[in-house]
Amino acid sequence: MAARAPKHLLIAMESPTDTKSFLESITEATTTPSSPAPLPPKITSISKDEPAPESLSTVDVVVGEPSIIAQLLQSQSPSGSFAPLWVQSSWAGVEPLLNPALPRNYELTNVRDVFGKQMVEYVIGYLIAIERRLFERHSAQLKNQWDDIVSGGTIYGKTIGIIGVGSIGAEVARGCKAFDMKVKGFTRSSGTCPHVDEYSHDNLVEFVKDLDYCLALLPNTPATNGMISKEVVDSLPKHAVFLNAGRGASVNLEAIVSSLNEDRLAAAVIDVFQEEPVTPESSLWKVPNLHITSHTAAYSNSSDIANLFVSNYERYCAGETLLHPIDFERGY
Repeated sequence: MAARAPKHLLIAMESPTDTKSFLESITEATTTPSSPAPLPPKITSISKDEPAPESLSTVDVVVGEPSIIAQLLQSQSPSGSFAPLWVQSSWAGVEPLLNPALPRNYELTNVRDVFGKQMVEYVIGYLIAIERRLFERHSAQLKNQWDDIVSGGTIYGKTIGIIGVGSIGAEVARGCKAFDMKVKGFTRSSGTCPHVDEYSHDNLVEFVKDLDYCLALLPNTPATNGMISKEVVDSLPKHAVFLNAGRGASVNLEAIVSSLNEDRLAAAVIDVFQEEPVTPESSLWKVPNLHITSHTAAYSNSSDIANLFVSNYERYCAGETLLHPIDFERGY
């Protein structure tokens, strides 16, 4: 492919602070003597809930949050005034941009290989907290109680099943090996992670039956919607801990709640929900042994996103194949 010289970059971030930090990072990276690709002569920014800039017709490169970019595509598509050639998502998930009603005549890339270490901390942190009864001990401390119960729990040598072994799942698998865990992976077809001891590609019900921990890291696609069904949840061992840090639509949350309420599941850690945020009135807050986090298991760090964008930007300008392309039909 021939070399390209972008004319107009649009940055679409959560807040002006995020935009400022991101712009500083990419400016520093692209103004060094060794940088082969200077930034476009025109740079425009937009933050969440801000009105669209007046002129988007010359934008050829976009980087930012899919939700903001999707809104721009939707509002501008009838006139065709916003027609980027390449969109770099600042998220791993790109669901808002997969809406079939939106244009797809551009290259779409996402973020990978930057969330893995954060996810390792999240998963291992919660598993240790549950096994060593850290939540109970903290509760006892708040009541001025001396909790000397020896839990006997450990994550060493346990079996974890990871449903969805992409780049994040592979990093979690590597982290689990530091605790001598047996790692099982469930994927559609791939099986290349060296830290996974055993792969399965069908029969998810059978896959979960002997797990101590089950971690869902699935993307939001038609194929994964409802994949972790009631039958799958009911097949988890009573002592198992279930974690979902992928997408809410992939899991039958009602089945998880029922299993916890009926003492058929030891604990669950849920970071993603079909409807976010979870409202203060929701009954989920009172479910025993359900640990709720607010879609924060692994977040987008501006410096990480900037480094990836600059790398892909240099490839784009050189006419080379971009890193981490998204297939609109498959959704990842």
